[in-house]
Amino acid sequence: MASVIGEGTTFTIQIPKDFWRFKKNEIFYSRRRFKHHTHFEQDISERELGEIIGHAQDGQEAYDKIVQLKPDIVLVDLFMPGKDGITLVSELKPQFAEMSYVMISQVSAKDMIGRAYESGIEFYIQKPVNAVEVENVLNRVSDFQEQSKKLKQIKSLFNLDVLQTEEQTKPDYERKIKYILQKIGVIGESGTQDIIDITTFLVTSHANLSMYTIKDLCNQFGLNSKTVEQRIRRTATIGMVNLAHMGIEDYMNDTFLEYSNGLYNFSEVKKEMDYIRGQVSQHGKVSLRKFIDGLVLYCEKND
Repeated sequence: MASVIGEGTTFTIQIPKDFWRFKKNEIFYSRRRFKHHTHFEQDISERELGEIIGHAQDGQEAYDKIVQLKPDIVLVDLFMPGKDGITLVSELKPQFAEMSYVMISQVSAKDMIGRAYESGIEFYIQKPVNAVEVENVLNRVSDFQEQSKKLKQIKSLFNLDVLQTEEQTKPDYERKIKYILQKIGVIGESGTQDIIDITTFLVTSHANLSMYTIKDLCNQFGLNSKTVEQRIRRTATIGMVNLAHMGIEDYMNDTFLEYSNGLYNFSEVKKEMDYIRGQVSQHGKVSLRKFIDGLVLYCEKND
């Protein structure tokens, strides 16, 4: 370290060659039956998505082994004997917040999927399992794990606790976004994680939405920006339809009043209500910019 008056302080730090090298993510796989698990594991191995270090066929066994093995990623079935997946994740998350939790189930009920996200999972994969979807999910989880490990390395190198602020902020934003998406009934839709990623990026980077096109944002979080945009639009549209039904049933519904104007143009929600009633021939239209901008504003409230 050198310091010259008027020129500030210069730090010279030697970083080891293997400083940024991390071992493969260790995966623990918990499901009630393993009769057909070999193809799934083979896909993970062949695509170099991680290394499966343990199995369990019931929730209590899974809990005990996960506490002992401390994997990076936990793949968990929703329904297991002894302890279901939601209970398992709820008990593990407070102790091992650095682990990533992915739930795999054939259940499509939105309330159940919403409970799964509330328990602390990052992703929900619906059966039958699609190898491409699994690869995309595990790649995203691996990217998050690598970023977390790099942040820990930097903190250990510089011994700076100030970096912890950013690390703690992101999950708070994610919880806010998931809460809103659950309220409008889209937490289990295919575009959920894309919406969370894009909104969190905008909030944490203090970026103005006017700086980007929707295509620019999609390019940052998917291999095919058109596919990502379609997923987001479909999810946002389902949300508007759900709000329209709420408004028809109870025009003073709190969720309807809050989000029909906060995430959408109210005139378009009203148009969708008229379509559902059979009074007009066209659906209401969704503005993705309004939808994402609304989520950003909700995240920034009370910060």
